[in-house]
Amino acid sequence: MAGTTYLDWVLSNTSTKWWHDSAESAELQLGLQRGAVGVTTNPFLSNIALVKNRELWAPAINAVLAQNLPPEQKAEALMHIAVTRTTEKLIHEFDATKGQSGFVCAQVNPLRAGDRDCMLSMARRFHRWAPNIAVKLPATSAGIDVLEDCVAEGITVTCTVSFTVPQVVAIAERHRAGIARAKASGVTPGKCFAVIMIGRLDDFLREVAHDNQVSVSESDIRQAGLAVTKRAYTLYRERGYEAVLLVAALRGDYHLTELAGADLIMSIAPAFQDVFVTQDLPREERIGRPIPEDAIERLRQMPEFVRAYEPDGMTPAEFMAFGATQRTLCQFCEVGWKLMESYR
Repeated sequence: MAGTTYLDWVLSNTSTKWWHDSAESAELQLGLQRGAVGVTTNPFLSNIALVKNRELWAPAINAVLAQNLPPEQKAEALMHIAVTRTTEKLIHEFDATKGQSGFVCAQVNPLRAGDRDCMLSMARRFHRWAPNIAVKLPATSAGIDVLEDCVAEGITVTCTVSFTVPQVVAIAERHRAGIARAKASGVTPGKCFAVIMIGRLDDFLREVAHDNQVSVSESDIRQAGLAVTKRAYTLYRERGYEAVLLVAALRGDYHLTELAGADLIMSIAPAFQDVFVTQDLPREERIGRPIPEDAIERLRQMPEFVRAYEPDGMTPAEFMAFGATQRTLCQFCEVGWKLMESYR
């Protein structure tokens, strides 16, 4: 299609949709112009937006700072600013699609990833911020318990800090259980978006391979997240799960080109949006292309890949201790939530 970008082609010719991965105002405006139908945020991105938009949002930010709130409450109040300013720009999409898209993520405190009661209370508060909020919960055992309760109460959720087939299967099963509870109570069930942080899994396995001197190539490592995502996608279709896969943390154009055509959502940061609107990429659906078996066999030398790839590779009780989970939670805490707690 002459005159169109690769991103235009994906939206016009495949089932693949995408969300903008940033809450910064100018970046968001461009993302919406490029066709984003939702927004992913996290504590790291929320803090960046607060810093970059300090002047734009000054009255609201100053009002929060003047209250001298305890650190956790202060961070939540500041994140409320970044998130609700974003929901305002997506509400038209939400209304036009009768609540099918136009969601904005609001992530609970990553320091509380094992605290069921705290996360459920936060989820209920976040849900009241705007009609198009998707409360972001971690794919830990506690987070998945809260997910089911939220869905049963009609709260839409995004389950993040998720990298593996067993995590997204557990998410979909608990979403289904929440749907049943909601219907039994006469409640419209919440939707569920199940994240696969595809590039973060690759990053983690690359370090494991180097540390253990595993004989895998960089090409093999770049296949790992794709293999997990394609296996998860196949299982979702076979089992008819109601949850929707949301692929995040892209590390290269291949993370979209090799999944193009899938009925899922891609979370795309501004830097990669630029790639997809400026480069001439192959315009073909590749979701059905299998990952080479020899690459998977080499990756299987790492128990961490097996745990990520096999549907029964981990139990929910093991999700919290998975290496990629710990790495990501630490980042969200140290360069996200805690920075909002100390924001000046």
